[in-house]
Amino acid sequence: MKTMLLILAVAVLGVPASAQTAGNVAYRDANVRITMIDDGAARLEYAPNGKFVDDKSQVAVIRDYAPVSYKVSDKSKTVRISTNEMTITYVKGKGPFTSANLSIVSAREKGTMPFSWKPGLKDAGNLKGTYRTLDGYDGNLRDGKPMPIEDGLLSKSGWTLINDSKSYLFDRSEWPWVEERPDTARAQDWYFLAYGHDYKKALRMFTKFAGKVPLPPRYAFGYWWSRYWSYSDDELRELVDNFHQYNIPLDVLVVDMDWHYNQAPRGGWTGYTWNRSLFPNPKGFLSWVKDNKLQVTMNLHPADGIKTWEEKWPAMSEWMGNDTALHKDIPYEGSNKRFMAGWLNTVLHPMEKDGVDFWWIDWQQWINDKKLTNLNNTWWINYVMFSDMERNRDTRPMLYHRWGGLGNHRYQIGFSGDAIISWKSLDFQPYFNSTASNVLYCYWSHDIGGHMHADSIDPEMYVRWMQFGLFSPILRSHSTKNAGLNKEPWVFSYPVTRILRNIVKERYALNPYIYTMARKTYDNALPLCRPMYYDYADSPQAYEMKNEYMFGDDMIVRPVTAPRNGAKATADVWLPKGNDWYEVASGKLIKGGQTVNDGFQLDEIPVYVKAGSVIPMYADTLKNLRGNDNPVVVNVYPSDGDCMSKAEYYEDAGNDKQYASQYAVTPLSASRSGNRLVVTVGARQGSYAGMPHDRKYQVKVVASVVPQEVKVDGKTADFSYDGMSLSLLVDMGNANCSVAKTVEITYPGNNQCVANGEIGQMRRVRNNVYQLKTRNAGIVLTDDLANMESAGRAITYNPKNFTEIMNFFRDKFAHLDSVLKEQRLNEDDYKFFVDYTY
Repeated sequence: MKTMLLILAVAVLGVPASAQTAGNVAYRDANVRITMIDDGAARLEYAPNGKFVDDKSQVAVIRDYAPVSYKVSDKSKTVRISTNEMTITYVKGKGPFTSANLSIVSAREKGTMPFSWKPGLKDAGNLKGTYRTLDGYDGNLRDGKPMPIEDGLLSKSGWTLINDSKSYLFDRSEWPWVEERPDTARAQDWYFLAYGHDYKKALRMFTKFAGKVPLPPRYAFGYWWSRYWSYSDDELRELVDNFHQYNIPLDVLVVDMDWHYNQAPRGGWTGYTWNRSLFPNPKGFLSWVKDNKLQVTMNLHPADGIKTWEEKWPAMSEWMGNDTALHKDIPYEGSNKRFMAGWLNTVLHPMEKDGVDFWWIDWQQWINDKKLTNLNNTWWINYVMFSDMERNRDTRPMLYHRWGGLGNHRYQIGFSGDAIISWKSLDFQPYFNSTASNVLYCYWSHDIGGHMHADSIDPEMYVRWMQFGLFSPILRSHSTKNAGLNKEPWVFSYPVTRILRNIVKERYALNPYIYTMARKTYDNALPLCRPMYYDYADSPQAYEMKNEYMFGDDMIVRPVTAPRNGAKATADVWLPKGNDWYEVASGKLIKGGQTVNDGFQLDEIPVYVKAGSVIPMYADTLKNLRGNDNPVVVNVYPSDGDCMSKAEYYEDAGNDKQYASQYAVTPLSASRSGNRLVVTVGARQGSYAGMPHDRKYQVKVVASVVPQEVKVDGKTADFSYDGMSLSLLVDMGNANCSVAKTVEITYPGNNQCVANGEIGQMRRVRNNVYQLKTRNAGIVLTDDLANMESAGRAITYNPKNFTEIMNFFRDKFAHLDSVLKEQRLNEDDYKFFVDYTY
């Protein structure tokens, strides 16, 4: 297969077209135009009729480019264009681009993979992109056939060619609409990217002509509850009450297709009329949703058009100019501007006015439009819906739908469809997320826990899937209509319920970090979940460890995707050299440059943080992500020796369209030197509507010994110590965000950290003692085992006794066999305790 991405679908931003920037045109003759977009990106056009395309196309929605530094050597027979990344050579007057008249070679400078390219050259190094849907897939197989994942924008060969020759264009109307290209069968419209192994640069260059990845609303990064179920108004109220009762945060309520009538003669698979048997007062229901500070999205299957039984059929018929007396159904016509405008204005907008925040588009029917036969329906609906929201509402456009093809990154939330419930499916999805980043489709929303082909839920599998969801772009539970597939957290056993609740709460705690990284996606085309080779391109392991990925700049995640063998599931994790890595589950600092194989109990996730990192988080008290004034916890992670780390905390209004220019950033830093740690929360820069003047900040030093002294802005300050997580806590108070604040911590010695696995050991001992009591309610603990179990709490109460208590715990843990023998456990209990401790 040639290394081209043949574009067969349409998506553009709703902005007016403009002529291509003249200063970037490096060469032009009667039939050829070569335009430099970046030093590693060029547009190559051949127009047999001499008419070049300046209108926006499916993928190329930007025609104005920043200046590019390049040199041109224009001779009688050839033209040569050179940049820091590549040299383009074209033999003049030889017709369409072929291997005989066009070549591009790399500049062969540092950081650039050497290559020599000509049209037709095959590339075996493509790192793949994504695929429309997981519908019916068990892992990567459906009916025994592997998923045909599309080629992506990145290749180990160091170059990519995007063929935009056959795509549709957009007219220059106020709401740009699809139009066919002039009938020039021999025309060529190519985009060439040269990047070597600088994959991040390749994605940035792509956005210079294909547009940015929009920043989703902040609430999108909270928890979504979804279930294919015939919910009534009352049932949904009870559901939300249970989320409150169990102290589980929630932001998005997804209402599947049973919100509308779905059986003839009042409804079907497609429907737009509320089922008033379930929702007697739709406006009242939507008002209640808003009172509970939730967003609501509802399912649509639009393929059947507007049937005569729909309440909105008369209005839609009038809009279309139909004779209502004929009483005919109105078929779906995606490329018909009149139909789509009527569908939006007469059917959907009134429900949005009542309170529907966004739509879940569930297109499962014919792939391409019936009139414009190369127009992909999925892509086109995404454009129509998203651009309509851009034009008609003050909040950020939002929908979720399947992948439609290259360029779909501008309609950023993906619904991956109905995956089979299996360990194979779970095992495939981390890789599926990662490769989607290679086409900037950065926000897949999976049916967490799988969708179908099971009659009951395996709690272990669901917990592991939720853990993956915690470290995914979107966290949304879902399942098919089966009573045995209820994933409500409170229907499981208490230990599982507790784990599920903690997963959701941890997701909310991580929001400042996640949202900051989402801003980086918008600014720099750097996805939240990205393959390891973006950061470690020259390491073979970065390509081999398919289920391992970077979660933002500072975390490696390798979800558990297989059942446990005994007490624990094992996972191989490659830790790149150049950093130490902090294993969150165990509390160990591990040297980079090795692959480790560790065991993880059900409540443990293989997450590794770069040593010394500064990560902004929230406390675990949030109910939703509506507010702008939540207290921020500045987490400082341990390192072995002196280091300096920097980070940022990004904030904006959360759901406004002005985020491109109206936002604020607070610089964060931590400097370790000898026995001192200095943490700085810098002065906030920028502004946005509703921005709080003051904010509460807390510094949390993870895996810290108890300090000798703490100062806040130069004054001695109180501190607290959490013995359960072995973390130092320093409250900075409610302070003016425009003024920098500093915490200076002095330790008794140069060893500031307790990062040899004690945190994990203490947690496992606590959990195991609890389980001993459930196995034998009459057990009387020995002093040693009881004191080991309560060591963390004892430190919380008496931080001054930190060294004494930790030395006691370390000693007893090193001789745990003797402690357990003294406890006189029976053989089964002894084996249980040992298996679940080591």
